Amino acid sequence: MELRVFWTDTARFQLEDIFDYYKNAASLKIARKLVNHIIDRTIQLEQKPNSGPKEPLLSNRKFEYRYLVEGNYKIIYWIENNYIIIATVFDCRQNPEKMKNI
Repeated sequence: MELRVFWTDTARFQLEDIFDYYKNAASLKIARKLVNHIIDRTIQLEQKPNSGPKEPLLSNRKFEYRYLVEGNYKIIYWIENNYIIIATVFDCRQNPEKMKNI
């Protein structure tokens, strides 16, 4: 079964925020590189969707949330039907309790 990666609006907006922040705080080149690394990290999910560990802070949810780590960011996703749905890109430098607001 071939799965496809789908980014929620929330996750896409977070990528845009990350890009804008690093574009202003560092440089356009660094912003592009960081965002591309985050996106590229999700490509492995098409072949190995369960490669990320389960997210314990979201264990009481309807879906089984998993995550991948890229730099300071957790890419949180779940699998439904033929899709790997990227729910959020969470900055791990925040209080982990904020993740429960997803």
